Amino acid sequence: MKVGCHISIRRGYTQAARTAAALGAASFQYFPKNPRSLTVKAFDRQDAEACAAYCREHGLLSIAHTPYPVNLAVPESPLRRATVASLHNDLEIAEACGSLGIIVHFGKSKETDPLQGYKNIIQCINEALSGWKGNTMLLLENLAGEGSAMGTTLEELTQIRRLSDYRDRIGFCLDTCHLFASGVWRRDNLRRWMANGEELGFFSHLKALHLNDSAYPSGACKDRHANIGQGHIGLEGFRELFSLLPVRELPAVLETGAGSDGSHRMEMELVRSLMP
Repeated sequence: MKVGCHISIRRGYTQAARTAAALGAASFQYFPKNPRSLTVKAFDRQDAEACAAYCREHGLLSIAHTPYPVNLAVPESPLRRATVASLHNDLEIAEACGSLGIIVHFGKSKETDPLQGYKNIIQCINEALSGWKGNTMLLLENLAGEGSAMGTTLEELTQIRRLSDYRDRIGFCLDTCHLFASGVWRRDNLRRWMANGEELGFFSHLKALHLNDSAYPSGACKDRHANIGQGHIGLEGFRELFSLLPVRELPAVLETGAGSDGSHRMEMELVRSLMP
């Protein structure tokens, strides 16, 4: 796998790619704009295209993470329209940067009818992808179950993709902490949920991994990342996951705290040592 980490774009998109390469990363993730806002960004296209060229030259893969306020489950409203506009903006920036996809959390609904929440997600995705002709995909990320059980199962992710008008532009990002914390992954059922994922076609559309240990045990539904080997998944849990994962050529990005040197260099080396 293409092991990497999250990188700040404070000094621009190209510099983020250069920083990733200097750390020995094979991939990196970045926020295309302010992670706390849905405001559309007038970005430096020349810098973004230089980032894409640098990544091609150095064999780097990149993924973009949409801002935290993005919630695909919002009903039709000014907030939905702002969400769709923000997603369009993220797709444009990520495309210019040569990124594989934009990571979007599954979504949490406040609807009294749970089915309406799923309908909202499908509609929001359809609006965001309508007219999109670029290569950058929308990548749905599984959730930990904190505050809502929505988006924790592989069945939900694959069904949303299946029901979308633009399924060919939708893939998945699997977050290991979320998968474990939600209770979908337990230390005794790895082969079983992987077999289920194969049957559902999940792994055929898996495009990225978020590598995070879990600060809480399986089933706690707490989204609290821990550094690899320092949580309840543990080194052996990751070793087993990597040995059985049917997809190999993926950006596998750390979203954990930096090491004593202020970077993820040592943790990336640890992850590589756990791979077969």
